[in-house]
Amino acid sequence: MKTVFVRDLVVSSTHDAPVSLTGWIKGRRCHKATVFLDIVDSTGTIQAVVHDNNGRFSLAKNIPLESSVTIIGSIANGNGSKHARELLVDSIEVIGTASLSLSPRAHEQADIFDESRTDHLLSNRHLYLRNEKAMAILKFRDILMQGVRYWFMDNGYTEITAPVLTVLPLYSDGSALSCEIDGERVYLTQCVGFYLESAVHAFERVYNIGPSFRGEESRSKRHLMEYWHVKGEIAHVNRDDLMKIVEDLIGSITRYVIRNAVMVPDILNTELCLDGLKTPFPRISYRDALKLLARRGMSLEFGKSLGSEEEALLSQEFKTPFWVVGIPRQIEPFPYVIDPEDPEVTLTADLIASRGYGELLGIAEKIHDLDMLDERMTEKGKTGPEYEWLRELRQYGCVPHGGFGMGVERLIRWLLQIPHVRDAMPFPRIFRRRIRP
Repeated sequence: MKTVFVRDLVVSSTHDAPVSLTGWIKGRRCHKATVFLDIVDSTGTIQAVVHDNNGRFSLAKNIPLESSVTIIGSIANGNGSKHARELLVDSIEVIGTASLSLSPRAHEQADIFDESRTDHLLSNRHLYLRNEKAMAILKFRDILMQGVRYWFMDNGYTEITAPVLTVLPLYSDGSALSCEIDGERVYLTQCVGFYLESAVHAFERVYNIGPSFRGEESRSKRHLMEYWHVKGEIAHVNRDDLMKIVEDLIGSITRYVIRNAVMVPDILNTELCLDGLKTPFPRISYRDALKLLARRGMSLEFGKSLGSEEEALLSQEFKTPFWVVGIPRQIEPFPYVIDPEDPEVTLTADLIASRGYGELLGIAEKIHDLDMLDERMTEKGKTGPEYEWLRELRQYGCVPHGGFGMGVERLIRWLLQIPHVRDAMPFPRIFRRRIRP
């Protein structure tokens, strides 16, 4: 088992003691009687120095870059701030030779956001995960998800695992990915909200983190066929409560990544978006948003969803994320409460990111009255027997409740200010693209 990492050697004060390090050859420089190898592992890079009086000098000059090696040597002070510590090599053992031709190499300083390289980088994603920028984003994702879980734990939520296979698509059947099992048509989940509605009547505060799937094609920079959802469901809340809850969550996540992911923006040559700290977020009704868009020369019919262009234009009016409140009933799913003061809209809101990055999440009060649920199910054509258990929830001590759903990749994209959600997950699934790897 590997016990010594680059990070350990870089901060080590031990000199001359023999050490053994396993890693990959990231780069090489040959200067007359000396070969300098950049050895990288999951924790960083260290320079290894091989002199021509060493029996491994020829090997050091010729081993292919990206090969994996074990190096035995001793730690010494480097020359200059770039190499505070270096590894003086006594021996090199080749573990795995890099015989595959790949350009750019995985450990090169390649621009993973270069659109001209997108197809190549995605087709070889299994190799380019080793790229420093790809690693930085995925490390950021790991840290961000730690922050999400800490927030749920600190606020008394219980995690509920929910099925991926369901007979209940939240939206239209055509927008879901389907398959047949034992003669029954089932769907890959679009949202676990139905199952959290059941659990919230036991635990009152519940959450789920898991995959969701989209069958309705979109080529925007914030849509994927498969993505990860953070869902929360809370008993005895209204829309205003949900807004405050989400604002606290966004602020908490932002503070967490500021503390724990400080190096990531530097690696990506970007900066962390701190707009989520400026709470409370402003609000605009859906109706007023249409009026504002019309004044700016962009007409949208009532009842149509705001698209990327509309959201980007609206974001120019705000310096922080903002809420669009009261989404029309004709475009929202059936479980959401109708606004008693404006029956054309629902008691919902979408949180739109600052700086033109689009929708981050949505919140909704859920229907707890059986008559209203029946009305909405009929309206949306969701009247089959598979929905009966949702009606039964409303006949067994149901209470007012609501929830929110946030796309993980969208949040990462906004916080890191990177171009596309595909870069925010290890193996993205994109419309009109063959699945590889």
